[in-house]
Amino acid sequence: MNKTFSLSLLLLGFFIFGTNTDRVNANSSDSQKPLEDIFPEFGYKTIESALKDFEHHYHQKLKLPLRVPPISFTHHFGRFSNVKGEMNDHFQVVMISEELPQNHFKIDVRTIQYKIPAEKYVSKVFKLKNGHDASFIDNPNFGFKMLFFERDNWQYMFSIDSDVSDVITPEILVQIANSIDYDYANENMN
Repeated sequence: MNKTFSLSLLLLGFFIFGTNTDRVNANSSDSQKPLEDIFPEFGYKTIESALKDFEHHYHQKLKLPLRVPPISFTHHFGRFSNVKGEMNDHFQVVMISEELPQNHFKIDVRTIQYKIPAEKYVSKVFKLKNGHDASFIDNPNFGFKMLFFERDNWQYMFSIDSDVSDVITPEILVQIANSIDYDYANENMN
């Protein structure tokens, strides 16, 4: 009886050990694909290339901010989406960190004609240095804090992950929006 009990324990131990070894081997061979492989599968490419596609489609230049949020990013992607009709056409910039996924910032730009109505969610309104209003949205159900504003017949939407909103305040988003009006002409004169 003791031999049978010992053999059963040994087989049970071998079974458990063998199963755990298989799991470890399976997990180590199933490593996650890097972001530079994942994002292109969804139509993302370099920001410059996507911007060129967007500007070519609309026959108009698009100004982007000079500043970015003061957090680290490992990847920058751009995408021009125009597959579902003009109403859904938009340009998108995504900045993300592979090590810190909460470091996630997006810029979405679409025509004012097909802008996203956001008035009912506005928490605060800021005045940009060009005189236009920027509406800040702080809705915990969204997972992102957002800043909407209009300029040059475009609606811009900046989104920052709520997990870093203690670092990236609405005022910082306004500074980023104001950097669109950076005076490149004066820089070349100095």
